[in-house]
Amino acid sequence: MDKQTILDKTRDYIKVELSGDGSGHDWWHIVRVTKTAMQIGIKEGADLFIVELGAMLHDLGDFKFHDGDITVGPKMVTEWLQKMHLDSDTIKKVVDIVKEISYKGSEVETPMSTLEGEIVQDADRLDAIGAIGIARTFAYGGSKNREMHNPDIKPENHDNFEDYKNSKAPTINHFYEKLLLLKDRMNTGTAKKMASKRHEYMKDYLDQFYNEWEGER
Repeated sequence: MDKQTILDKTRDYIKVELSGDGSGHDWWHIVRVTKTAMQIGIKEGADLFIVELGAMLHDLGDFKFHDGDITVGPKMVTEWLQKMHLDSDTIKKVVDIVKEISYKGSEVETPMSTLEGEIVQDADRLDAIGAIGIARTFAYGGSKNREMHNPDIKPENHDNFEDYKNSKAPTINHFYEKLLLLKDRMNTGTAKKMASKRHEYMKDYLDQFYNEWEGER
C-alpha cells in the first residue's frame, strides 16, 4: 500500500471516529493540527509522512475519554497501522508520538523522542492556545460539567500526572495550570514564533474576563 493511500484511509478512519465530538477534540481539531504540523514540518525539514500520520492519529483513544487509561491510544494506533501493513520502525515512531504527546502537569517534563514528535506536539499545543484554544477549553470544561470560574478554588502546580489527570478544577484555572505555560514549552523555532501572538491574545482575554466578572465600570 503506497503512502498516499495509507494517509487517505487514515484520514477517513479518524473522521468517522472523532466527528461530532463536543469537547474540542473533534475531527476539526485533527484537521487544524495536521495542517499546522505540516507547515512546521516543512520549515523544520522533518519526515512529513510521519508528521502527518502522527498528527491525524494523536487523539485516537485519548485517555481523557477512557477513564484516564493511557494505554488505549497507543494500542488502537498500533492496531490501525498494522492493518495498513506499515513496517515496525514507522509504527514505533508514530506510536511514540501518541504515547509522549500529552501534557501531564505544570511540573512534569514531556520530551518527545523525535523531531516529528516535537512538531506534532507543537501543533497540538498551538491549537490549545489563542482564540480557538480558549473556545476549546470552555467546550471541554462544559463537557465535564466544570464550573467556568470559582475564585475560591486556586490554580495548582501539578507535579505528577495523576493529580493533573484527576483535577476537577474550574475552567479558568486551566489557563494557569497549562495554557499560559505552553508558549515556553514549544519545541521548534517555528512554533515558538507562532505561539507568541496566541499567548498575548489569551492574556488580553483573561484581563477582560476578570473586568466583567468584577462588574466592569
